[in-house]
Amino acid sequence: MKIYYNPKRKALSRELRKKSTLSEVLLWKIVKGRKIKGYQFMRQKPIGDYIVDFFCSKLKLVIEIDGISHNDKSESDQIRQQKLESMGLSVLRFYEWDVKKDIHAVVEAIEDWIEKFEKETQPPVSPFSKGD
Repeated sequence: MKIYYNPKRKALSRELRKKSTLSEVLLWKIVKGRKIKGYQFMRQKPIGDYIVDFFCSKLKLVIEIDGISHNDKSESDQIRQQKLESMGLSVLRFYEWDVKKDIHAVVEAIEDWIEKFEKETQPPVSPFSKGD
């Protein structure tokens, strides 16, 4: 399924980038500049009717950071996640306090997801390939 970029959300996404939470800033410092396994991430990316915290188009991966304000939004977050997944995207969610408390564990979880993705999407090696 095609990932729909919504240009009507562009101004809002710019505003959200200016008002990033501490946990978003901490994670952005790590994922920007292809620092995680060479993949490019964008932040506050408009996709469909939503603006996701982080997005990697090559991996079709959305990363969301849930803050304290998300406690009462679990149902709407679930609907949002289902819609993103229906577009063929995967969604990783982390709590804001986990990012602040142990950013290395969060990065490790992202890297583990990427390694699994790469293994699942690589074509099988031919038994007739050179080198054996």
